[in-house]
Amino acid sequence: MEIVLIVIVIAAVALLVLRSKKNSAAAAETALADAKADARQSIERLGGQVYNLIGTDTPSKQALADASERNIAAGSQIDQATTPEQARLAKQTALEGLYYIRAARLAMGMDPGPEVQGIDGQQQAGRVTEDRTVDFEGREVAASPDPSERTPNYYPGGRVAGRPVPAGWYSEPWWRPALVAGAWGMGSMFLFSAMFSGMAGVPDDTAAGGDTGAEDGGMGDEGNDLGGDSDYGSIDDGGGDGLFGDGGFGDLF
Repeated sequence: MEIVLIVIVIAAVALLVLRSKKNSAAAAETALADAKADARQSIERLGGQVYNLIGTDTPSKQALADASERNIAAGSQIDQATTPEQARLAKQTALEGLYYIRAARLAMGMDPGPEVQGIDGQQQAGRVTEDRTVDFEGREVAASPDPSERTPNYYPGGRVAGRPVPAGWYSEPWWRPALVAGAWGMGSMFLFSAMFSGMAGVPDDTAAGGDTGAEDGGMGDEGNDLGGDSDYGSIDDGGGDGLFGDGGFGDLF
C-alpha cells in the first residue's frame, strides 16, 4: 500500500512540475509576443518617416541617413529577437531613429511631429545648450544646440561605451571610435571636460568624462545593441551621428 501511495505522490508531483513548465513557457511566449508587437509599432512608425522624407541640407540629409540605418538595424534585431529584452533593444534602436527623424524635420524648418519616448541613458547624458569649440588632437571639434553646415552631425543623447554623450549637433561624430571599439581613447576625458564643463544642461558627471558602466542596453552602447555593424553610413564624411539641444530643439525633451 505504501508503494502505491509513493507512486501516486511521485506522479502528482511530476504532473505539477510539467504543468508549471508549460505555464512558464506559455507566459514567456506571451511576453515575447507582446514585446515584439510593442517594438514593431515604433519600427513601423520609423519606416514610414524614413521613406517619406527627403533632406534639403547637410544636417537633415545626415540625420535621415542615420534614421535609415537605425530602421534597417531595428528590423534585423526584431526578426532575430528570441527574448523580451532583445525585442526591447530593437525598440530602443527604432526610438533612436525617430529622434533622428525629429532632428531632420526641425533642421528643415518642419513640425517635428509626435513626441518620442525617452531612450536609455538620454536623461543622464544631458544636452548641449551653447556653442563650444575645442582643440582636440590637432583639429577643432564643435558642439552646438542647433544644426548647421559646421555642425551637421546629430546625436540624441545616451551612453557610448559606458559614458553619457550629451544630445546636440557636432562638427564630427567624435564618439564613433569608442562606439566601434567599445572603449574610449586616452584623450577622451580631456575632450569631455573641455567641451562640456560648466555647460548648463550637462550634468557634472557627464562633463567629467568618467566611465559610468553600461546601462541596460538600448542606445547606450550602440555598437553592441544593434547586433551588427555599428559603423553607420555617412554623408559627405559626416559620420553617422549627431544631436540636438536648445535653440529650437529643447522641446524634444
